[in-house]
Amino acid sequence: MLDWWTEILGKAMNIFKGKVAVITGGASGLGYAMASRFLKEGMRLVIADIEEPRLQSAVRQLKDAGGKVLGVACDVSQGSDVENLAKKTLEEFGSCHIICNNAGVAPSGVIWEHTTEDWQWAMGPNVWGVIHGVRVFTPILIEQNEPAHIVNTASVSGLLSFAGMGLYCMTKHAVVTMTECLKHDLSLATELVKCSVLCPAYVPTQIAESERNRPKNLTSNRTKTDEDIARENNLRKAVISGRISAETVADQVLTAIIDEKFYILPHEKIKGAIESRMQDILQDRTPLDTSR
Repeated sequence: MLDWWTEILGKAMNIFKGKVAVITGGASGLGYAMASRFLKEGMRLVIADIEEPRLQSAVRQLKDAGGKVLGVACDVSQGSDVENLAKKTLEEFGSCHIICNNAGVAPSGVIWEHTTEDWQWAMGPNVWGVIHGVRVFTPILIEQNEPAHIVNTASVSGLLSFAGMGLYCMTKHAVVTMTECLKHDLSLATELVKCSVLCPAYVPTQIAESERNRPKNLTSNRTKTDEDIARENNLRKAVISGRISAETVADQVLTAIIDEKFYILPHEKIKGAIESRMQDILQDRTPLDTSR
């Protein structure tokens, strides 16, 4: 008798072989891990990223691993870029089946100290990137009339609220509720297109270095304080110390698609904090800072 994981892999090969996955933020971190995982199941890949040198490197690596891969430079905060991503996907492969709206940034700071530019920068990939991904690709998936799945990357910060992470939490809460509403809307429109929301905690990626991709026109003119620098360093250390790898998260995404599982929470232990927040609401309690 086959063990559980062998059975999962067998199902995956039947479901995914020859299908097309589109992954934003696909040149590094969780996005690249998902692309690599889908490639192992025989999928064709479209990876989109704002970092062109890193994108070209990722495409080469995936092609060297035997994949059929298209790389598309894409700023997901711009609707025209996401429309171009869909156009190039269909021109290259003729269809798409898994859409991973994954690109994102992770600013930190006291919520009232963020500048307008900070808000615009974070909401670009984190919120508008998902909006554009859903707006552009969902009609294509429905029109195809084939099994398909949308995975929106949020965070446990979309289910919890932390001091010093208000801007990030706000954007990720938006992704969670957007995906929940998408699920309800899809259930009325089609039985073939499903969706999931991915809510990881700390995973060792370069998300804490996301300032590297901040557009010059959205540079903040606020001088960073010692507290800002300490907070960024703490976030960087926490991310690096994450005990669940990007590859493990990608495995869980694959399984969730197979099982049509909506909430993907790779860090099981975080559920206690989520329950505590829900009880704060239901019992009219002042919210606790679950990061402490």
